[in-house]
Amino acid sequence: MQHSDILLRDLDGDGILRLTLNDVLRRNALSEAMLSELGAAFAEAGANPSVRVIILAAEGPAFCAGHDLKEMTAGRAAPDRGRAYFTKVMSMCSGVMQAIVNCPKPVIAEVTGIATAAGCQLVASCDLAVAADSAQFSTPGVHIGLFCSTPMVALSRNVSNKHAMEMLLTGDMTPAARAAEIGLVNRVVPAEALREATLEMARKIASKSSMTLATGKRAFYAQREMGLADAYDYASNVMVENMLARDAEEGIGAFIEKRAPQWQDQ
Repeated sequence: MQHSDILLRDLDGDGILRLTLNDVLRRNALSEAMLSELGAAFAEAGANPSVRVIILAAEGPAFCAGHDLKEMTAGRAAPDRGRAYFTKVMSMCSGVMQAIVNCPKPVIAEVTGIATAAGCQLVASCDLAVAADSAQFSTPGVHIGLFCSTPMVALSRNVSNKHAMEMLLTGDMTPAARAAEIGLVNRVVPAEALREATLEMARKIASKSSMTLATGKRAFYAQREMGLADAYDYASNVMVENMLARDAEEGIGAFIEKRAPQWQDQ
């Protein structure tokens, strides 16, 4: 697949798209350029039937250090002290995070090094995350007078209130093992085993019906925002429509007949 210098794209024969943050000198910061590349990549992947699972990885010692603060500071030179520019960047960033959630393909973060501020938000926005044992996470805005309010949205939807508030109020680094304990990542593996562990998870998911995965991912995030009764009503309707799909008919039939299903992804 085509790729830019700062975001590499590689689609393998199993339908696993590897997106790699590659702005190492800026610690893979979410600059305007990076946000634009990510937004386009997730839109393209969501519409590409050849893509079944997405892995979001990074080159260098940092997974993502958050917003590019030098770029943000330069925005203060405008007559409005940067209000319009800050609004634009925050809107772009929020759009990328929502694009990950709304993408019909499962997204797995493969985390090495540090993931701080909006970088931690990026991990929290992915459906799944596998981290190297050396990885660290933080929302350190309080150290520089800038509360991590937008990272808070994704973080608070991954971990409990008190764990989220501890990270947000202290700004302390959270080691990978602790991140797994509180639910920010799924599992932690030795750094040398990270790529294969993430690929193993991705291949397992890629072997399922993409229609089923898209249905389930959409339903998961939708019902989470509802009250209990509304969530059950909604999920029941999703189940009915899912039961009528060809892949559900094939999958149930294959189970009964003790054979491997042949997915049509519909």
